[in-house]
Amino acid sequence: MIYDTITWFEERIMTETAATAISLRGVERRFGDVAAVDGVNLDITEGEFFSMLGPSGSGKTTVLRLIAGFDEPTAGTIELSGKPVQRLASYDRDVNTVFQDYALFPHLNVIENVEFGLRIRKVAKSRRRQLAREALDRMRLGAFERRRPSELSGGQRQRVALARAIVVDPKVLLLDEPLGALDKKLREQMQVELKDLQRNLGITFVFVTHDQEEALTLSDRIAVFSDGKIQQVDTPENLYRAPATEFVASFVGTSNLFDEEHSLRLLGMNGMYTIRPENLRVSSAGDEHAGRLTGTVRNRMFIGANHRTIIDVDDIEVSVLEPADSPNRSLGEQVSLDFNESDVRRLRADEQSAAHVALD
Repeated sequence: MIYDTITWFEERIMTETAATAISLRGVERRFGDVAAVDGVNLDITEGEFFSMLGPSGSGKTTVLRLIAGFDEPTAGTIELSGKPVQRLASYDRDVNTVFQDYALFPHLNVIENVEFGLRIRKVAKSRRRQLAREALDRMRLGAFERRRPSELSGGQRQRVALARAIVVDPKVLLLDEPLGALDKKLREQMQVELKDLQRNLGITFVFVTHDQEEALTLSDRIAVFSDGKIQQVDTPENLYRAPATEFVASFVGTSNLFDEEHSLRLLGMNGMYTIRPENLRVSSAGDEHAGRLTGTVRNRMFIGANHRTIIDVDDIEVSVLEPADSPNRSLGEQVSLDFNESDVRRLRADEQSAAHVALD
């Protein structure tokens, strides 16, 4: 039996068991005849770590700006905790934003940066100093309160930006690719800290990223964007194991795609299908357990715990992930491939936007 991807029911169950923090209905953002966001419907639950994932120009950052109030939708409604806000100014919304470039004030020291939002809200000086120090302690930056941003590392500046965002106790924290400027090791460290922070605070995080590994690592659920539309909303595991469209299958992880012609000819199935590389098994062409596909080894790469083997099957390339201790494959060797039918996923056509411009 081949399993189609059915995620609507699972998503409905999740959104009905908790209060909705953010709701978008029919949201569009157009610039003339082109659409940056095209008919987005989305519900994000309270206390959720929700990621908006997609390539540059997919519309994810535009949606974040619409939620934050930095831009207005051309059409549709945006609600925060059940109240329409699409016409409210950003400072009248109970949200805060952390940017990729941190947006710290260079002339203020660390604690003054953290206090800034409280000062705008006219919190008494003694109270805001106490709250700012508590936020800095949470970020393990208590010893740096007198330093200027220029005297901090990238990771420390990011923590200051987070402290400034959470000190005003927003219901929703919006994060616009906040880890993009960090190196790989620091980014991985900050991922752990972000997830711990969100779990401890219990507030809603909406995280924008183009890094699918980052989204899979951090998120409770993910919306995958392409050309101003949402292709799929799901948990990280379901998104990876059961991609709904060709775009999701190819953008999230590595996948072998079989169009309708190849599906019928090679798999004996009608429609478009995908198989993840780790779900394919390789054996020698003459092996008694030879699989249902045959091909020729074209390339083999060592990638740490695994080998990635590229096999020419008919007129397409098939990628296979094998354990590092698997039998060596010689270039030009004839091999066969097999798989479990439960690991084959049927794909629907991508959601298409009639007119779109890269504004992300």
